[in-house]
Amino acid sequence: MSYANSSMSSGSQTSRRQLEFGRTYVVKPKGKHQATIVWLHGLGDNGSSSSQLLENLPLPNIKWICPTAPTRPVALLGGFPRTAWFDVAELSEDGPDDMEGLDSSAAHIAKLLSTEPSDIHLGIGGFSMGAAAALYSASCYAQGRYGNGNSYPINLRAVVGLSGWLPCSRSLRNKIQSSHEAARRAAYLPILLCHGTSDEIIPFKHGENSSYFLSSAGFRYLTFKTYEGLGHYTVPKEMEEVCNWLHSMLGLKGSR
Repeated sequence: MSYANSSMSSGSQTSRRQLEFGRTYVVKPKGKHQATIVWLHGLGDNGSSSSQLLENLPLPNIKWICPTAPTRPVALLGGFPRTAWFDVAELSEDGPDDMEGLDSSAAHIAKLLSTEPSDIHLGIGGFSMGAAAALYSASCYAQGRYGNGNSYPINLRAVVGLSGWLPCSRSLRNKIQSSHEAARRAAYLPILLCHGTSDEIIPFKHGENSSYFLSSAGFRYLTFKTYEGLGHYTVPKEMEEVCNWLHSMLGLKGSR
């Protein structure tokens, strides 16, 4: 898959219709349940592959929820239907954002987390387009609302983005800094970004730019990890750092 200029028009009519999310896979905690994280797959993938990646991680206190995105026409692919959290025409800070698709996915993610017990720490993570949806959810949490103005209901404690990018990046700083409460939430939300320098699908510069825009908007609790020579995939070292970071940020107790 290559990223190139395209038009959003190929999916515009379909995006206005109600899209159905696919099957959700759950990896139950092997130890005491202390945290629940929704993990989002990349473009064209599904929740099953995410669950297979996560079930063997040494994080026995985390419940993983792995939804599958709706199948929708993707403008970037000439309108070819794929599982996607939102439509995308080009990977650029100046490109159009599918606000309806982003809000729909962010609301679906929040709904999955809304039934968790009140004493459970909640987080969102993802890979590639899933990382983009996770970071958009982080911006909704900070602002206290979705892009459409509806209230965001979840108290996030951690966000992870692997090999992804930040939607709506150029407008984020003004939106966060226009509200004292939004600035406070942004400042205390831990975010981990990881990106390979040899990523041929989502170029490394987009990971760097995402880190810059989040930091400049006031997300001060942000860690950006660089992996020399890593392409558009995960490696054990990266997942080990994700595990260590989540264990620390969520205050997980018990054996690993």
